[in-house]
Amino acid sequence: MSNYEGKPRFSLPVRVYYEDTDAASVVYYTNYLKFMERARTEWLRSLGFELDALKLYEGLLFVVRQAEIAYLRPALFNDLLTVTVDPCGHGGASMDLVQKVYRQADATLCCRGRIKVTCMDKKTLRPKRIPERISAEIVDVR
Repeated sequence: MSNYEGKPRFSLPVRVYYEDTDAASVVYYTNYLKFMERARTEWLRSLGFELDALKLYEGLLFVVRQAEIAYLRPALFNDLLTVTVDPCGHGGASMDLVQKVYRQADATLCCRGRIKVTCMDKKTLRPKRIPERISAEIVDVR
């Protein structure tokens, strides 16, 4: 369960562009994963963690290990969406996140996913414990 009593920890507005859609002007299903990736990146940035700096200076990568996605309602060209990130659990080298994509105009839940992200060593590409200073911020499910 989340620490925020129904409120996501982080949200990012995303506009649906023509390039995000199929011939029917519906968001192409894989683009929801891109929207979620952007939200995770901005969430980490908002906490003071830049992915390129973690890779360069600490040899850390955060990679998606598992994604379970439910497509519920279509989002359309030019919709303004809200993409949320809500930590819901963690292990030594991984974190579990619930992510949702809402249409802002009517609060319709378009897509939801449960994403498992693993911390990896850049050189060995093997799981590596999330450093405590990072873990305290990103996987604190209070």
